[in-house]
Amino acid sequence: MYPKVSIIILNWNRWKDTVECLESLYQNIYPDYNVVVIDNGSSDKSIKKIKDYCEGNIRVGSDFFQYNEGNKPIKVLEYSEEELNHHSPKLSHETVNLSGDELILIKNNENHGFAEGNNIGMRFVLRYMNPDYILLLNNDTVVDRKFLSELLNMAESDAEIGAVGPKVYYYDYKGRRDVINYAGENINFYTSRGKRFGRFERDKGQYDEIMENDKIDGSCMLIKKEVIEKVGMFDPIYFAYWEEADLCVRIKNAGYKLVYVPKARIWHKIGVSWDTYFSYFIIYHFLVRNRLIFIWRYASTFQKIVFSGFFIIYLLFNIVLMLIKEDINTSKEGLKAIKDGIRDFIIMIK
Repeated sequence: MYPKVSIIILNWNRWKDTVECLESLYQNIYPDYNVVVIDNGSSDKSIKKIKDYCEGNIRVGSDFFQYNEGNKPIKVLEYSEEELNHHSPKLSHETVNLSGDELILIKNNENHGFAEGNNIGMRFVLRYMNPDYILLLNNDTVVDRKFLSELLNMAESDAEIGAVGPKVYYYDYKGRRDVINYAGENINFYTSRGKRFGRFERDKGQYDEIMENDKIDGSCMLIKKEVIEKVGMFDPIYFAYWEEADLCVRIKNAGYKLVYVPKARIWHKIGVSWDTYFSYFIIYHFLVRNRLIFIWRYASTFQKIVFSGFFIIYLLFNIVLMLIKEDINTSKEGLKAIKDGIRDFIIMIK
C-alpha cells in the first residue's frame, strides 16, 4: 500500500553527524523504507562507530529528538566495494531485503566524491532492492518525523512530478533553529547564480506554498525510480558541487516537474562562515571548474556571452575578498585553484 523508498546516506569521516542523522531517520513515521549508508573511504573510526550505534552502544544526544533505545539493535549487512563490483554470492534480491529497522553498510576503498559515492548507492538499490523512490540525504542533516510522508504525498499526487525536496533550515544559525536555508530555487543561466528563496530568513510562514522550481537542494532529494532510469544519475565528472543542479536540469528537460514541499522539514549543518570558503577544494570545484562545466552544457550561446562578463567580475571580486580576508598561503592556494580550475575546464571541452 505504500511506495517503497531506499534512503542513501554518504559518510566520509563524519560519523557523529551520520549517527545523529540516522537516529532522526529511524524515528520518522513513514513505514516502508530501507537505509543504505555508503562510507566513502573514511580514515577515521566511522565504520566501527556506525556499527556501535546500530548495536545500541552509542546514545545520540540532540536538541531535535530524544534517543530511542527501543529500536536497537539495528541489523547491519556489510558489503565491500569489491563484492559490489564482482557481484558476490552474498548479494541477491533475497539476502538484500531489509525493512526500516535495518541498515546496509557499503564500504568504499577510497573517496569517490559526492557524485560517484551516491551513484554507487543508487546502482546498488536499483539492482537489488527495486525501490519506487530513491531519497538522497546528506549525513549532516536531521529530519522531522513527518518529512518523508510529506514528500511522498506530494510525489504521488502527480505523475509529472520527477523529484521533490523539503524546506531546509540551518541546523544552528546564531542559536536559532527556525532560519531557512532553502525554500525553492531558480537558476539564472546568465550569471550561474541561483535565486534561493528564504535564505537567512526566519520562518514566519512566508514560504508555506507548494512551488515548482528549477532545483531541489542536494541535501535531500526524493526522486522517482523511473526518472533516474530515464535521465541517469549524478555525473561523476563534478566530483562535488553542481552535480545536483546538473541532475535537476536533466530531469526538467525530460519533461518532469521539480517541486518544493514546505510541510516536509529538515535541518542542515551547512556552514555559514568564511572558514572554508576560500579553500583550494571549494574554489576549484564550486567557484570555477564545475560552474563552467554546468554553464557550458546548459546555457544558450547568448547566455554564455553574458555569463563570461559576469564570471570575470565574479572572479575579481572573490580574488580581492580572498586577499583581504585570508593569509598569504591561503591566498596563493586560492589563486592556484582558480588557474587550475580554468585550465582543467578548457582541457575537458577540447
